Amino acid sequence: MNKKPDSAGLTHAGAGTRAVWGGEQGGHPYNATQTPIVASAAYAYDDIDVWYDVALGKAPGFIYSRMSNPTVETLEAKIRQLEQAESAVAFSSGMAAISSVLYTFLANGDRVVSTKDSYGGTNKIFEEFLPRMGVQVTLCETFDHVEIEAQIAKGCRVLYLETPTNPTLKILDIQRLVAAAKRVGALVVADNTFATPLNQNPLALGVDVVIHSATKFLSGHGDVLGGLVCGSETLMAQVRHYREINGASLDPFSAYLIIRGIKTLVLRMRQQQHSARALADYLCTEALVESVNYPGLPSHPNHSVAAAQMRGFGAIVSFVLVGGMDTVKVLLPRLRFAHCAGNLGAVETIYGPARTTSHVENTLEERLALGISEGLVRVSVGIEDTDDLLADLQQAFAYVRRVREEPPVSLAHLASHPSGAEVAS
Repeated sequence: MNKKPDSAGLTHAGAGTRAVWGGEQGGHPYNATQTPIVASAAYAYDDIDVWYDVALGKAPGFIYSRMSNPTVETLEAKIRQLEQAESAVAFSSGMAAISSVLYTFLANGDRVVSTKDSYGGTNKIFEEFLPRMGVQVTLCETFDHVEIEAQIAKGCRVLYLETPTNPTLKILDIQRLVAAAKRVGALVVADNTFATPLNQNPLALGVDVVIHSATKFLSGHGDVLGGLVCGSETLMAQVRHYREINGASLDPFSAYLIIRGIKTLVLRMRQQQHSARALADYLCTEALVESVNYPGLPSHPNHSVAAAQMRGFGAIVSFVLVGGMDTVKVLLPRLRFAHCAGNLGAVETIYGPARTTSHVENTLEERLALGISEGLVRVSVGIEDTDDLLADLQQAFAYVRRVREEPPVSLAHLASHPSGAEVAS
């Protein structure tokens, strides 16, 4: 039998190989070829002294699945090797991972610097929960690196980055901002969900802690929640301790599904990114679109930065529609090969406006203050054939144009009377 690759043997392997073999080099019980789901809350020991050593971390083993679980540990090893990290910790959701990291490293009197463009749930932590803890929060204009550097220079405990941002696809210069953070001794945390480890490795750019919502591209099938955090063993020991006590641990079945999903990440992303660029190019020619956000477009304000720090530009595109929400309500229901849903990163294409997806927790006023218009639509491009996705979007826009050209039925009327949309067609 051929010897399976050990951890060292994967160091120089490609991302596709690490996605398949990471965390699974040593084989599985019963010679199984796939990671088993170990559905046990606790683990028994006849020798009390051995039990005690395992409990204290002096000997390998498992005690209680809130603390560690064999299936979950396989997932942690897999993402650790994909991100080239020393250690990783899994959580029950992406927001559990984000909040746990922030609560681990911030305390009363600390200051965190971030940007206005971040996922809506993250923004709520900054605006609502951290101030209750006595943490000072400063949110800067995302494109203004000078302002961000100036705020960092005033001193902060944590610099929190999200790049590309959700849903505006803005890009932050990671190395530039890491340099500013290190000058004041700040810890740098980055949400790498949109880029995935295939396109961007923030740790290699100087970031201290990397976060993923594993619900998205890593699992890839829209059927599981999970979050992952990567970094040095010293930092992850603190994050792991917080998880053990506060309890947002990932269950083994969810870990198994994410492990299975990661194995096809390279294949999925290859098709998704190809289609994303094709859709972005088409949207740039569509008269009913005010603007298109995709870092792979040369017209993107930070395209050069994205090209320097990313290996690919991801599978998320967002655009702003002429006519705002009235147009959104007519366009989206006409799509045949898409879900209208509050998720992303799945094999199926998913459309949704920010007000019901990334920033559903925010009020209209808060969204507008963050620069997110009601006409902004986020597209998570799936693995369908590119030509089918393009044709689907084109026919939906053709329908909207037909409606606009045939008074007296208005977009607002059709948006509020769905049945009328079919009559008008």
